[in-house]
Amino acid sequence: YAMLLSLIFLIVLVAAVVGFVFRHEIKTNFESNLNLALKNYNGTADHHSEAVDTIQRTLHCCGVQNYSDWEKTEYFTQKGIPQSCCKSQDDCSVEDLRDPRKAKLKVFVDGCFFLVTSTMESKMSVVAGISFGIACFQLIGIILACCLSRYITNNQYEMV
Repeated sequence: YAMLLSLIFLIVLVAAVVGFVFRHEIKTNFESNLNLALKNYNGTADHHSEAVDTIQRTLHCCGVQNYSDWEKTEYFTQKGIPQSCCKSQDDCSVEDLRDPRKAKLKVFVDGCFFLVTSTMESKMSVVAGISFGIACFQLIGIILACCLSRYITNNQYEMV
């Protein structure tokens, strides 16, 4: 049991170190995937489009760097900026969303990439604290398992 806990502890430790060392690559990868999701956005119920809509509605953002990122997409040429970018759903018409100058007043202008990464970085201290707490419990479990094993081994010889 102590060996299993030690193995899990080492795996979590390695994952944390790798995540910290490669955090810039993770950001770059996330940005390219967000750009790809915008490029392939079609407004239907597929997972990528739903994810983009959810991010934009939840974080009150639009596009990757800003709302003008939508102008480079195929969806914009057909339907304009998506409804999920609107500040108020009642005040956003299809005509406004097709015109970038009018849309600037009706949609969120901040990009989602900065908001997502800053939200993740602000929550990192909470994640690190919880991970540290779990690691402490794992170390206590390892120590107690070793003590129990030693106690059982010592008592076997006394039973004779």
